Amino acid sequence: MLTHQPTPVAKPLSQILGDIEQGRVKIPQFQRAFVWTRDQSARLLDSLLKGFPFGTFILWKTREELRSLRDIGGCQLPPTPKGDLVYYVLDGQQRLTSLFAALRGLPIKRRGRTENFRQIYVDLDAEPADAIVTTDISGRSSADYTTITDLQSKDFDELGIDARHRQKVRKYRDTITGYLCSLIDVHDASIDDATDIFTRINVTGKPLTVFEIMVAKTFDASKSFDLSEKVARFREELAECKFETVPDIVFLQTASVLLKKECKKQHILRLDKADFIQAWPKVEDAIRAAIDHCRSSLRIPVSALLPYMSLLVPLAYFFSKHHHPPGGEMSRRLEDLFWRVSLVGRYSSAQETKVGHDVTRVDRIVQGSSPHYDYPVNPTPAFIARNGEFRVGRSFVKAILCMLAGRKPRSFRNNAEVIISNDWLKRANSKNYHHFFPKSTFKSEANINHVANITIVDDYLNKRAIRAKKPSRYITDFARENPHMKETLETHLIRWDSSGSTAIDEDNFGRFFGERCADISKELRERIIARPSDEGEHAANSEDYEPLEMTVADAERAA
Repeated sequence: MLTHQPTPVAKPLSQILGDIEQGRVKIPQFQRAFVWTRDQSARLLDSLLKGFPFGTFILWKTREELRSLRDIGGCQLPPTPKGDLVYYVLDGQQRLTSLFAALRGLPIKRRGRTENFRQIYVDLDAEPADAIVTTDISGRSSADYTTITDLQSKDFDELGIDARHRQKVRKYRDTITGYLCSLIDVHDASIDDATDIFTRINVTGKPLTVFEIMVAKTFDASKSFDLSEKVARFREELAECKFETVPDIVFLQTASVLLKKECKKQHILRLDKADFIQAWPKVEDAIRAAIDHCRSSLRIPVSALLPYMSLLVPLAYFFSKHHHPPGGEMSRRLEDLFWRVSLVGRYSSAQETKVGHDVTRVDRIVQGSSPHYDYPVNPTPAFIARNGEFRVGRSFVKAILCMLAGRKPRSFRNNAEVIISNDWLKRANSKNYHHFFPKSTFKSEANINHVANITIVDDYLNKRAIRAKKPSRYITDFARENPHMKETLETHLIRWDSSGSTAIDEDNFGRFFGERCADISKELRERIIARPSDEGEHAANSEDYEPLEMTVADAERAA
């Protein structure tokens, strides 16, 4: 609750523009970029010159230093004078930036082009009912118009306007100089209060994400801490190991579990700024170790294959407590947790709560104990056959794809190792995914679009070479160039022997499907620690898609 109620005040526009130039009025980073056009700005200025009201600005008066835009309308602005209060714009940023850009005649650079806001004109011939401010001066005499910027700064002779227009010019100048803006002054408010106000005001726009709030909340110039820049640099580092698609929320969840052992949105938003900044190096180190574990021990080559990005959180927590790679039974228990979460779609609902529960399981692993699981895993061939519809957002399917990718599949063409890329793994028709029995040829088969029919191929050339060919044909063709075809197919978990009659030779999809489900089952069983409760009738969540980051409003509703 606010200590003081927001105060309505009136302030001259000229004073507000001066405060912007002095660095006393700032746009917080969580505001969207300036998007208004010159025509929109001209309509706003037309209202101003006619003395019409054009809405209220809400400003947050504080000494707190947030990450803010370093310029307004392309104009580089100074930092707030030391010791001064700063006003952050919570509502009215587009209007205020538009007025500043137009009245100061700024060139606005965006989307690769420059729009000159100096080219906004006052039509001195216009009647009160007409548009006084315009961007179109075609066919008009230069004596009958002036730019909005010249109107404020030049004398009559410099303007070169007729004497009959001078009274209008004086009136317009006085209007701009004396125009009183309606402000709501929010003071003695915390960053949480300020962002809550912004979120509630912005109900028709894009709500703030938790990351955007934490970027503003944790900014500290004296400590050179800028979360947005830290994450951007860290993501560049992660790109070198193909884990650059880790979303912003995972970094925040990791920080939260390291500090509080909880990672719900409300826990993240309540993190102390100083604690967060101090913990950040540990957060990066823990995530690095978790990713290294995914790549080396779990053999997951790229982040896009992770069944849930938030799986990195309990793994990072483990490495924050255990600072070297686990071995023996500890490694088996950590691997068991990863595959159990993935194979049952565990994080498909109440993700933050369940991650918090799994952090307590990680504590038991670190202490040398075996965690208790209150849900079963069913890796049987029959279960895989029933639940393996191929949709790349499903954690159950992704778990199987992780297992297949971890076998380092090789190219049918030449036995070279398949290159797996994040860019190619975003859709079910990705260049890396190939239906071994082509869908177009075997469309009558009930399970043709099943993960058991998916192989991970090296590039689109394989698809071009295969097209709708039956396996008996294209594998035979490739085998002429690749004398190691049997070994190549084994890396894909596919049985074939050139000297015998196989499902491939017979183009027998039913036989192929049964064999591959059995082989996938065998591989998955090796990755989990069997428990008496496993292999029951538990069904994988058929809608187990990776959840997107919720906004603050979503978090409040969920809480």
